[in-house]
Amino acid sequence: MNPASSTPVRLAFPQLERGIPCEAGETVLESARRHGVRIVGACGGRGSCGSCEIRIVDAEPAASNEADHGSTPERPAGASPGAWVRACRVHPESDCTIEISPRSLASIVRTDALPDAQEALVPDTLVGCRDVELPPPTLEDVECDLSRLLRALGLPDDAFDLAVACEAPARLRRHRWKVRARLRGERLIGVASPGRPNLGLAVDLGTTNIAGFLVDLDSGRQLAALAIENPQAAWGADLITRIDAAARSEESRAALRAGVREAIDVIAHDLCRAVDAGTDDVVDAAVCGNTAMHHLLLGLPVAALGRSPFVPAVRDALDVPAREIGLRFCAGARVHFAPNVGGFVGGDHCAALLATQPRWNDARTALVLDIGTNTEITLIRDATMHTASCPSGPALEGGNIRCGMRAAEGAIEHVAIDGDGAFALRVIGRSAPLGLCGSGVVDALAALRRAGALDDGGRLIRTHRHVHSLDGKAAARLAPGVLFTQDDVRSVQLAKAAIRTATELLLRRAGCEAADVERFIVAGAFGAWLDVERCIEIGLFPDLPRERFVQVGNAAGAGIRRMLVSEDARARAREIARRCRYIEISTAPEFQKTFLRCIGFDGGAIARRAT
Repeated sequence: MNPASSTPVRLAFPQLERGIPCEAGETVLESARRHGVRIVGACGGRGSCGSCEIRIVDAEPAASNEADHGSTPERPAGASPGAWVRACRVHPESDCTIEISPRSLASIVRTDALPDAQEALVPDTLVGCRDVELPPPTLEDVECDLSRLLRALGLPDDAFDLAVACEAPARLRRHRWKVRARLRGERLIGVASPGRPNLGLAVDLGTTNIAGFLVDLDSGRQLAALAIENPQAAWGADLITRIDAAARSEESRAALRAGVREAIDVIAHDLCRAVDAGTDDVVDAAVCGNTAMHHLLLGLPVAALGRSPFVPAVRDALDVPAREIGLRFCAGARVHFAPNVGGFVGGDHCAALLATQPRWNDARTALVLDIGTNTEITLIRDATMHTASCPSGPALEGGNIRCGMRAAEGAIEHVAIDGDGAFALRVIGRSAPLGLCGSGVVDALAALRRAGALDDGGRLIRTHRHVHSLDGKAAARLAPGVLFTQDDVRSVQLAKAAIRTATELLLRRAGCEAADVERFIVAGAFGAWLDVERCIEIGLFPDLPRERFVQVGNAAGAGIRRMLVSEDARARAREIARRCRYIEISTAPEFQKTFLRCIGFDGGAIARRAT
């Protein structure tokens, strides 16, 4: 489409059986994002990652900046032959049929490491219910519906939410004056038919994935769990890209908010349907996320988070009516937002610290590392808690990687070197390899080091058997159509250097060394799948005795589930947030020197382990 034209063209996606309009001036990626068509775009459409590969089947692109970006991507494994271009650089000239890269379409196999559903939770919540039967009104008894119900409950006349008054008259009559009254303390928050369940929804609002847990609030038992990709990924894989998008226009900010709100609605709907309930049976909810995710959902301004000194608008825990943020639960349901710490360290890290407290509470020195697109780290030393975050970016989760993808069918999850020096791969779903997920990215780097294909500075050695030239750049071919390029190596180096630098500076601030850490707790869905030995080899983790490492999976999910069912847990989370001393490590005088030292590899240590 000529950008000057005002006539939209139509984009057909046969793989999805969908067609969408593309407006004047839009790229394929922008149009797809606006209409909910998933095309991976880790950099948010800046043209720097190459992950949004598409193939124009029956029309030619008009305005394309592909030449400005660099080389044409190698054809993805499993895709039809043809020219692959970046969706963020293509303006269609006419109606088009578009093929999406198989890496964008692969079926998700694991989006999260869900906490143990059998964990015993003891309910301690203000939300409850009572079944009551009322006398119907007559000409002799014309008391209003709400007063009639409140009187039967022994509550004052004003102890109700307006939303309840809107729905109560119809429900009282539909159920012939026998109803279940839903209460928050001494306040009426909903009316339902007798015997309806009392459900709570806990949400871990991650940068990459959103996990939801449906809980019976009467027993504390988890009924179902579900994790889906965060739709905000269409605006970029990292927080800064999304913050920039939100700050640029009110339309983008509203779209980012709507995307995550709709995702929570989808999770609530699917979980409730799985247990033969409705979303109006959700009477309470709790949400945790980093400060950017927290602010975007609540509609809070995020511009100040995107620039130094990275100050959030709100730090303390919040209780917000669900209807105020557009969530369709019980009429008077509220959403508890876990407290933030500072900078990008949000309620998700508080939830992780809450869940792992039994593991670090009795150690003199412990470190809790919640690894992800934004990594949060807390060092506990003699009961003092030092906390920092680092923008580790999406590389360690397969984002901003040439052939990176989600943990889906066809993703390489493990890479080793066999006895003949060849790559030995383990692929999710045992299908043909399409790309690399996060654990595969870490393994690939370690395998290249073990094979001698990567020098101490992180440069691929062009003369090595596994290294080839792709349009003048070095790349290792792991499988047909799956490359690990020099740019990928640099992305992982930057991520691991950021995490290791934050770790080192926190240790220095607390006046101790890595050897003093008695418990090294690795949290996060992605962290559950990491090979600790490989992480040590590439310098992501310090070289500690292996028994000191504990991988706990989605600790944030476990923590927010506890906050959902317990007022005591919410109080303990607030206390943990107050105890954390937030440190902005990027302003530390020794930051640059430490970062540069951490970006390379210890050749001697790697060589010793390889033998």
